[in-house]
Amino acid sequence: MSKWQRFPHDASGFDYKGDALWQHWERLHAGDREPWPEDEESQDAWRAYHRGDFQTAVALGLKAETASGVNAANKAQAIYATYLVDDEEEKKELFEEVADRAEVAARENPNNINAHYQHAYALGRYSQATSIVKALAQGIAGKVRASLDKTLELDPDHAEAHIALGAYHAEIIDKVGSMVASLTYSVSKDKSLQHYEKALALLPDSAIAHIEYGNGLLMLFGNKKVKDATKLYETAAASTPADAMEKLDVEFAKSELSD
Repeated sequence: MSKWQRFPHDASGFDYKGDALWQHWERLHAGDREPWPEDEESQDAWRAYHRGDFQTAVALGLKAETASGVNAANKAQAIYATYLVDDEEEKKELFEEVADRAEVAARENPNNINAHYQHAYALGRYSQATSIVKALAQGIAGKVRASLDKTLELDPDHAEAHIALGAYHAEIIDKVGSMVASLTYSVSKDKSLQHYEKALALLPDSAIAHIEYGNGLLMLFGNKKVKDATKLYETAAASTPADAMEKLDVEFAKSELSD
């Protein structure tokens, strides 16, 4: 594993040592509802993830060889690739690794909810780095949809899966149009909005829920919804992050507003 970039912000408030991780677990995992890991190695992997030490989180999570450890490794690598990698080929390679590991984890333990979710997330981000049109032609969309549907079958209140499904509908409509999207992929504007609204109901203070909803509105309605999208970005930018990922979300929202 080559040297990864350091987390570019102050992470002093995100160091959940000892019992602090347990005390803040529900808040930190409101979006993915990851179960509390009983083993120390997996806990340390999540501690590294939350403080933005993504490379250490991957190493510790894979070393733990537990479901939660692999989930920590996969989430750390996916968030790192999403926000801190500029090279598109490197991005795609990192997302492919996550998708492959998550697919194995889901096959070995079909009740590992976040293995299904992370498989979908990594493939979705890979598609964005490649091109949504190419991903559709390669059949990746069906794999994303199947994994997200499985996630919500196992946990209907998995907020991050609702965000991802909202984006799934919006991005396909944006690329192929409403009619083709409906007939070929069974997606619709209404379904997209329903998933975004569900995510916001579950995570009313989440930066990423507001950001993705804003992105979705622009894909679905274009300039007609610029004001609404801007309000969502403003809410995201004003939120208080509880860990490194949320800090990256907040900073992204600020950058969108400054463009």
